Amino acid sequence: MIIRYTAKFKREYSKLILEIQKKAETREKVFRLSPFAPTLKTHKLSGDLEDLWAFSVDYNYRIIFEFLENEIVIFHSIGDHDIYK
Repeated sequence: MIIRYTAKFKREYSKLILEIQKKAETREKVFRLSPFAPTLKTHKLSGDLEDLWAFSVDYNYRIIFEFLENEIVIFHSIGDHDIYK
């Protein structure tokens, strides 16, 4: 699996506290092995974000992403529930 990161994702990630960054890295490793692992709580989004998916970093933080062809994934955003707005 190839994961690409948008500029927005990189900017949001850099502003997170170190503890959340480390959790995100751990979850990304799980995601690379199994995008639908139960611990990730991967789910399809709806409404304006209906083409996107999200998985949990922890109780408050999520990563919004998109599946593309040939096992390519784009990480669009990381943050708390406000990223859905």
